Amino acid sequence: MEATAGGSTATASAACTPAPSRPTDPDFLSCVLHPPTPSSSSRPDDDYAALRLLLLRRKPPSALNHRMEWRCNGKGYVAYRNFLLRRIDGGAASSSAHSTPSNSGRWAPSPAHAALSEVDSWSSSRDWRSNSGQLTRNISLSSKQSEPERHVRFSEPAYSFVGMHCIFDNCKASVTILKFGHASSDLLAYGASDGSLTVCQVSDPPSVLQRLIGHSKDITDFDFSSNNQYIASCSMDKTMRVWEISKGTCIRVVYGVSSQLCICFHPVNNNLLLVGNAKKEINAINFSTGRIVSKLTFDDAVTALDIDHTGQLVFAGDAQGCIYTVSVNSHTGSLSRTHKNKSNRSKSPVTTIQYRTFSLVARCPVLLSCAQNGNLFFFSIATDSKGYLTLICSLKLASPGQSIRASFCPLLSLEKGEFIVTGSEDANVYFYDLARPKNSCVNKLQGHGSPVIGVAWNHGENLLASSDSDGTVIVWKRAKTS
Repeated sequence: MEATAGGSTATASAACTPAPSRPTDPDFLSCVLHPPTPSSSSRPDDDYAALRLLLLRRKPPSALNHRMEWRCNGKGYVAYRNFLLRRIDGGAASSSAHSTPSNSGRWAPSPAHAALSEVDSWSSSRDWRSNSGQLTRNISLSSKQSEPERHVRFSEPAYSFVGMHCIFDNCKASVTILKFGHASSDLLAYGASDGSLTVCQVSDPPSVLQRLIGHSKDITDFDFSSNNQYIASCSMDKTMRVWEISKGTCIRVVYGVSSQLCICFHPVNNNLLLVGNAKKEINAINFSTGRIVSKLTFDDAVTALDIDHTGQLVFAGDAQGCIYTVSVNSHTGSLSRTHKNKSNRSKSPVTTIQYRTFSLVARCPVLLSCAQNGNLFFFSIATDSKGYLTLICSLKLASPGQSIRASFCPLLSLEKGEFIVTGSEDANVYFYDLARPKNSCVNKLQGHGSPVIGVAWNHGENLLASSDSDGTVIVWKRAKTS
């Protein structure tokens, strides 16, 4: 009896002893704590959202890395299972491909996992690039890369393209500038050195809508109205013209005393046009009457300008490489200069001024400036200081012989960087990351036969248009990303 009692006591004591704590899967806990479906009479506990958020934030970092590295690309459960098995079996043996200026920017699998390429998403990492009108396969492999760098590069590919969407080669003169319509992925226009302005559509089938003839010398710049019904263009022939696109007619001509070099519509008051000229002025012109309502004088010819989305700040570049911030009244059109930046010490004319509302690098509005000597400058904009510019970084390219333009690239969702695209003298379109000065070139497109001058993205950011000195305009189709 004593033995039995003693045994019972021992058993009871063991039952009262707490079991050693073991880590619990946060996914399991979040499922267990999930409340029943709320009805009109019952609501889940208010603390549930905070508790579940805490559990999700305490997930193991390895699971987070798995999900960030995995790209579905239309694949299913088998592909994801193979992806996880490969990570468990191979560990750090799997590596991504290294991008060179000649490849498409996608990352290809290492040879060790080539056998899995038929069933998982690594096969979609192989991309195609266009070379002289023909699509050629381009895969570059590198097995020596650190884990942090591999993780960042794989999370989101660089800018890759599946080839040429369409080509316009009806112009026989150099195409100096091209732009897509506002909030439009189909409407494209380009101006040439013979004074012609061509409006076309890039959807299937691509076609030329209007050929606007009126300028007698080079088209220096143009801009679409907010509803894409009108185009305002300026030229070396000292005139500014307004065109009605649907009819293909010129409805207004404003004559100047010097070459008109840059132009843009005011984004808030579309009845206001801002025009920079070789007489060192920016003129605010009434769209309806063609009269100058305000003017502002600078130190040299105003060669490029852009305006912020609020319509309160204008950024202008001159022939000496200086960049000015100008305050504009949206109602009256009155102009006043606020700041002057002299980052371009070589005193080369500014060919591109482009404003962007947000940057992943600067976390604020930014400005891109491109000079004729190949210098690219990236500024942050202090909106609380009336547009004061602070230089973040710069990039020196090969000195071009022509006024080559540049443009911001669409924002990538995961990869941090400031990407720009620009033409070049070697007939290629180059993509650069301004935040990576030692290895800034991330991709290039080959297909033009002469120096590439202009580049422009459409509103949907799936098409890139580029123009060259022979009059050819190529529209490139960007690869789809999840």
